[in-house]
Amino acid sequence: MHPTPQPRTAQSAHTTPPPAQPGDLPGTSCPTCAHSTCRTHRAQSLPRLGGHRAEFSTEHHNAAVLQARHRGLIIFYGEATQSYWVASAAGLTEARTWDELLALLWALSPRTQPPV
Repeated sequence: MHPTPQPRTAQSAHTTPPPAQPGDLPGTSCPTCAHSTCRTHRAQSLPRLGGHRAEFSTEHHNAAVLQARHRGLIIFYGEATQSYWVASAAGLTEARTWDELLALLWALSPRTQPPV
């Protein structure tokens, strides 16, 4: 004999659930999103590669490529701030995104005057 099922509560068929937030998903972080908190949580469980977390390997590589092109500057990616940093004679400057970094390097690069 089968047991009697429990009664269900009434739900509207037209309601949609709210979008999932990073804290709503199972585990401590989204598996593939680019939220800074999710990336930080994912980085804690990944191995270090040359002192850097594997989660941020692309950013470290991009900073190293620019460092090779701009010999008078020190360019690196800060994992704690998740931003790029440029050390120049003027001081230390933060660039929150890749585009900000490129704009900063363009502003710091010496420009030659066109021939008259």
